[in-house]
Amino acid sequence: MTGRRSVETPIDDTFSKYLTDKGKGDVGEQGAYRTDAERELRRFHQWCLGQTADPANASPPESWEGVVDGDTVRFADLDTTVFSDYARYLSTSGYAAGTVLTYYAHIASWCGWSHAQGYIPRHYARESDAEDPLPENDGRRPGDQQSWEPIHRDLITQFVDRRVSEAFDTLGAIEVPQAKHGDPESEAWQAKQRARFEAYQRCREQALVYVIAYTGLRGSEFLSAPKEDREGRNGIRWRDVSFADSSVTVFRKSREWKEASLPEPVITPLRRYAEVLDVPESWPVFTTLHRPSLASHVTKGLTERGLDEDAIERIRGGTPDLVVAAEHDLPAPKPLTTEGARSIMDQLWNHEELIERRDEFDLTLDGDYLELHGGRRGVGEVLVRQFGYAAAARYLDNSEEQVRGAYQHIEAAERADMATEAFSQTDNRVNEH
Repeated sequence: MTGRRSVETPIDDTFSKYLTDKGKGDVGEQGAYRTDAERELRRFHQWCLGQTADPANASPPESWEGVVDGDTVRFADLDTTVFSDYARYLSTSGYAAGTVLTYYAHIASWCGWSHAQGYIPRHYARESDAEDPLPENDGRRPGDQQSWEPIHRDLITQFVDRRVSEAFDTLGAIEVPQAKHGDPESEAWQAKQRARFEAYQRCREQALVYVIAYTGLRGSEFLSAPKEDREGRNGIRWRDVSFADSSVTVFRKSREWKEASLPEPVITPLRRYAEVLDVPESWPVFTTLHRPSLASHVTKGLTERGLDEDAIERIRGGTPDLVVAAEHDLPAPKPLTTEGARSIMDQLWNHEELIERRDEFDLTLDGDYLELHGGRRGVGEVLVRQFGYAAAARYLDNSEEQVRGAYQHIEAAERADMATEAFSQTDNRVNEH
């Protein structure tokens, strides 16, 4: 039987409960907030079903078929990309920016309530990737949104650097007799391969952190966005990376393939990561490490090579499946998703060792962990301060107008300094007379 707060609950079964909690109760059905919220929830539900129910006659693209095949939308069908797509739909429907934000706010409020009630594991609607398609001015001071500061960047990069160094120390300390090299039944060889996988995992974390901290890329531009059916939303591949040109080819928000920069701090972690396992260029740069998925992937790949169960079991033995996939040149495993990357960043930032370091500096943060989009904002902050709005806009693949809006707190501070200097000089001249 489906639980009252199960992910299998149809979303529209919760609308009246939400409206009762957030509106004026059962006796206030005609309250303005309740009326507006109910309208937006119904609009969202119809959109999820692939139907048009928009009083402004704005409709989804002709290719839009909804997020489900049937006539029931369950919480299990929702994730960050669903809300990102809905934000994009509202933003391209011809409404004024304030109207789009108001409409989306109703859906986000319901999503937050659903998370608090236990229907969904995260507040998907307020993830940075979900809000990315919304108009830039979301009613908050842009400077109050999470933005990685130098201390954040230093702490997280130092932490992942140390873990990589320790992993390679462990890997180098394991000696395998020449006769046992490549022997899947050798305990020494298995230990070496497990240490190799550990080094790969740590290098993946390090490369992820550095890409977020220094490139300014959106998460959906270099990671997999599962429900984005457009070409290019499946994570960058090694063939997209050019160490010679310090660049990577990504599918931008504008739906165009463009070259993005890889600053010097990113190059070394990426090179080291690429060298841990010799994988084909068709592989994702950031692979999933989900054990059941990799086990199924390796078993299927080796079976298609004509190996029987005993042979497959012998090859896998005590060797991690990702290493087996690389050693046997199997097809590419699934890429890491934006949701998976958030989980990694959450685990890293809330690791007990980093918590101790954070306490030493008495750090505060807007959010529970260092967010992907917070890294992008941090990059923008540095570039605007050092090189101005136009240069930052080119680097971030944004319009100068959007960048000025997002970092207007910087310009405001500069104007304040200018005014202070002007009044100081004026007052000094008055005092001299």
